[in-house]
Amino acid sequence: MSNNSAKVFAYNQLKEEILKLKLIPGTKISEKIMSDLLQVSRTPIREAFLKLAQEELLTIVPQSGTFVSLINLSLAEEARFVREIIETNIIGLCCENMTDEIAFKLEMNLKMQEMLASNEVGKQEKEKFLDLDEGFHKELFICCGKERTWRMIQDMAGHLNRFRLLRLKDIKDLDWEILISHHKEIYEAILDKNRTKAEQLMSEHMRLMLSEKGVLLQEFPEYFYPQQ
Repeated sequence: MSNNSAKVFAYNQLKEEILKLKLIPGTKISEKIMSDLLQVSRTPIREAFLKLAQEELLTIVPQSGTFVSLINLSLAEEARFVREIIETNIIGLCCENMTDEIAFKLEMNLKMQEMLASNEVGKQEKEKFLDLDEGFHKELFICCGKERTWRMIQDMAGHLNRFRLLRLKDIKDLDWEILISHHKEIYEAILDKNRTKAEQLMSEHMRLMLSEKGVLLQEFPEYFYPQQ
């Protein structure tokens, strides 16, 4: 594996472990442990650590070590705010630019969401549901030719996405049908080319992202930065 390939591999693997909560917030990690685990030299691990620290997913404390960043609800809210502003505009563009191909992909995505929700759902299925949720929204950006905007949003959404996964995995009474219903209504509004309704629905949907905040803060206080 070339040095550049090793750097990309180390970065992607570490980021995946953090975002999927396999490396839980507050965990101390080291270059040596990660080098042994990923079977790459320490140089690409060090470079990955620095890049993830720039993205605020790792916290490097001099003379103390490197830690998986605690979930910062202020950063999560900022990412949610940016998504709401951008996606309410994206959804309006979708009403004007929807293609049969994207409509089919959205419909298939919704059917897969329903299939997951109809079965007895374990933690792995909940993770898959979040992937489907993200996939649904990503297709809306693709519809408008705004894939770079989607990637930009993802670069700042690490704290939000970890909160959302924790919410899906650990809220026992989370009503999945509400999330799926929102997606269906958004999809139908796009097909009807009802821009005003679609934008309103998307705004309401985005505001659900940080619901159950109090429950998670109470259940997992060690995962979060102290609230001011």
